[in-house]
Amino acid sequence: MSNNGFEKVNSPANVLFASLIGTTIEFFDFYIYATAAVLVFPHLFFPSSDPTAAILQSLATFAIAFFARPVGSAVFGHYGDRIGRKATLVAALLTMGLSTVAIGLLPTYETIGALAPLLLALCRFGQGLGLGGEWGGAVLLATENAPPGKIAWYGCFPQLGAPLGFFLSGGIFLLLSEFMTDEQFFSYGWRIPFLASAVLVLVGLYVRLKITETPAFQKVIDEGERVKMPIAIVFREHGRMLVLGTVIALATFVLFYLMTVFALSWGTTALDYSRETFLVLQLFAVVFFAITIPVSALLADRYGRRITMILVSAAIILFGLLMAPLFAKDSLIGVTFFLSLGLALMGMTYGPLGTMLSELFPASIRYTGVSLTFNLGGIFGASLAPYAATWLATHYGLQYVGYYLAVSALLTLIALLLVGKPRHA
Repeated sequence: MSNNGFEKVNSPANVLFASLIGTTIEFFDFYIYATAAVLVFPHLFFPSSDPTAAILQSLATFAIAFFARPVGSAVFGHYGDRIGRKATLVAALLTMGLSTVAIGLLPTYETIGALAPLLLALCRFGQGLGLGGEWGGAVLLATENAPPGKIAWYGCFPQLGAPLGFFLSGGIFLLLSEFMTDEQFFSYGWRIPFLASAVLVLVGLYVRLKITETPAFQKVIDEGERVKMPIAIVFREHGRMLVLGTVIALATFVLFYLMTVFALSWGTTALDYSRETFLVLQLFAVVFFAITIPVSALLADRYGRRITMILVSAAIILFGLLMAPLFAKDSLIGVTFFLSLGLALMGMTYGPLGTMLSELFPASIRYTGVSLTFNLGGIFGASLAPYAATWLATHYGLQYVGYYLAVSALLTLIALLLVGKPRHA
């Protein structure tokens, strides 16, 4: 994945910024839904007779996007491998952005009854569809333009969109909580982040439209290597890598959504922390997520993506076995340490993940392959994680949430051992 002659068209700064801004917008949109699914939607979009059921139903709509993401991977991956990375990335960003703005305009359960959660679920599906095509394309935009020896470093820039998007989403909800009464927030304030995402999408589109095609895909075009049905080739000829790549992404998804969605829900209900307090703790911890992404990328370029992720997966297993005592009531220091350590480990595994997955597939089917592995990992690792963790913690205690994480990381570790050295670096 060299950048032969690419500097004459796009500078490395333009490439990296375009990959970063897109994923920042996408994850901002995704996270404001995750936050609202805990704080807002149970109260406004579902019957209020059973608060626990409302929370679980809201978390179920949160899961819908993860089932939409592989569909987005197949659709956008097809065009990304047939038409090109640039045009597909623009379409994915528009799909995600329009779905997010629509959520900010939806009437509530009080206004239209059972139709409200159905419309919410439909918009959530649109979010997942767009993100299913966005992440893989952004990773390829970066890695397929990377100079030798810096592939993981370039590949970590779209990954930085995750902590930046989370920081922006958490920050805006914190500001709304600070400057609005609860009545104002639940009346109209919660809509502001969803509607404001329209501005971010316009910025992202402007940047994306200025980027030209990646050298790796241009080579595929020039040499006549494009395939008619990329997804068929992925399943028929690269099925083993598809399965192993999906399991490699598993621990990353479980860890992140336990540290964010589940932790916010459990912390503000069972542990009685205020919404404002817990959002501040999470925003502080996200700094460690952002810092460890480039650190892990540097280590991955020096020592190898696979070795780096094997060591981090072992650390996540240990964290899962020891997490329960840290996440406790009336222990701000313990909870802060718990969130910071968990999100630091998240950055360490997330930094090299995109590069690791992209190297499992040849350029002619790479958009489809990397998007499918990542988003299938989302189904098995993230879609039900907040729901499953809430159920485990309620019925068996927090230590079983830790066991859930440890088992996920163990499966990822086994997949990393089985996958071997990358074939398409």
